[in-house]
Amino acid sequence: MNLLAPHAPGTTAQRRPIPPRAAFYVLASIVVSFLAASSAPTPLYATYQAEWGFTPITTTVVFGVYAIAVLSGLLVLGKLSDHVGRRPVLIAAIVAQAAAMLLFSSATGVGELLTARVVQGLSTGAALGAVGAAMMDLDRARGTLANAFTPGLGTATGSLVSGFVVQYLPAPSHTIYLGLLAVFAVQAVAVALIDETVTRAPGAWTSLVPEIALPRRVRGPVLAAAPVVFAVWALAGFYGSLGPSLVRGLVGSTSAVYGGLGLFVLAIVAATSVLALRRAEARTVMYTGIGALVAGVALTLLAIGSGTPWLFFVGTAVSGLGFGSGFQGGIRTVLPLTEPHESSGVLSLLFVVSYLGMGVPSVAAGALVVHGGGLVATSEEYGAVVIALALLALAALLLRGRPQAAAGVLVASGGTGRRAPVAAAEQPERVA
Repeated sequence: MNLLAPHAPGTTAQRRPIPPRAAFYVLASIVVSFLAASSAPTPLYATYQAEWGFTPITTTVVFGVYAIAVLSGLLVLGKLSDHVGRRPVLIAAIVAQAAAMLLFSSATGVGELLTARVVQGLSTGAALGAVGAAMMDLDRARGTLANAFTPGLGTATGSLVSGFVVQYLPAPSHTIYLGLLAVFAVQAVAVALIDETVTRAPGAWTSLVPEIALPRRVRGPVLAAAPVVFAVWALAGFYGSLGPSLVRGLVGSTSAVYGGLGLFVLAIVAATSVLALRRAEARTVMYTGIGALVAGVALTLLAIGSGTPWLFFVGTAVSGLGFGSGFQGGIRTVLPLTEPHESSGVLSLLFVVSYLGMGVPSVAAGALVVHGGGLVATSEEYGAVVIALALLALAALLLRGRPQAAAGVLVASGGTGRRAPVAAAEQPERVA
């Protein structure tokens, strides 16, 4: 039943909601499509650069503007669905995302590209917390896993599909966006048929005021997870901003497929690692992520220095294991400890950390490419910073140790928004 508003007599009989299991997959597909849309422009940056004559720093600015817009959406709109419901926020975000696709497809210069990125980022920021919380409302365990798995799958899909579209289909700067527009139209209809999972609560306007507020029980886990999450998304920023130019230079090809291949390998290995390590303890997953991140980036830097394409992709795959494990460990450290009315806000805060890690270093890297030592030197410096961040995250984990179990932890019950106490053996994992 839709809990946002009273139903007129007969409304429930006329409306046939999507079953909860199918609804879960619809929600997961939204994360995939939104993240695919975010990475779809990556193989096109070389095309835009050739047509509009901008410098590499413009590419990273466009990339960074998107990250800033996502941050703004997360901070301002991230908790809104806890008050007005998941469905209204998701439908509005999908409509805005569709508008961004129209802006992309009609762009004739950097100004329009930046505008499209801002609209896309704001809608993504609004949606991530709502859709992630909605999946957890329906199934807390599977929702936690999906929140770690779907971003990598979406990023990988968008990067590779866009590369093939750019390389082999006509009008690539229109085709990929119009295809995504069709996907969003279907998803909007599907969301309209999903039952609401939370009750409307007061405080919607107040929730729009940005604040960093965490329930006491999750503060320690968030502090433990944040450095790892920041580090792995800084790596994603590296592949999203500098990766296409690096790969094309290493393989000696201007193919758009190669332009998106580095990000694809990183993201698909990350998504696969989430599934492979889903039964491991969250603490083990976090340490695996840090170790793989350091090793993978070191191999990647060695490949860049020696000009070895195959080693670059091996390093990228190992880095992907670090990305997926580090992000999954962070998600699984925090989300099982939240209440239903807290899930959207806490998840949004984790994504704030993610997009800070992705956006800030990549914009700085763009400036260094133009005004510093060039692409290779900047890539080496960026990689060294990512390794340093990973080692700092390891130090933070070792210093914090394992926190005391939070009292009164509850788990989701049947997707109703209510929660029931669980036995000690069923308590969510807690690591720090």
